[in-house]
Amino acid sequence: MKGKGGDMVSQEGGPRRVDLGEAARQLQLAAHDARVAFDCMELGELDRAHTHAITTRAAADAAENLLRAALGEDISPAGQARSPADQA
Repeated sequence: MKGKGGDMVSQEGGPRRVDLGEAARQLQLAAHDARVAFDCMELGELDRAHTHAITTRAAADAAENLLRAALGEDISPAGQARSPADQA
């Protein structure tokens, strides 16, 4: 639920801010891990490449969830986001 000034209102009743800096940091981590995965593939280290591909996805998903929260979308436990219009 959106509060005033872009704050998110939690179910506990108080407003909370979504840290967009953390979303940016997660995207930077995803980019770094993607580059490491690519380099590992070139070196033939497929197990390490696979590990970094997984962490790339995790960081990108974390950034997406933060951005969805900042946009005011409800994130269900299954990972499927719903916009406020979908909830009406």
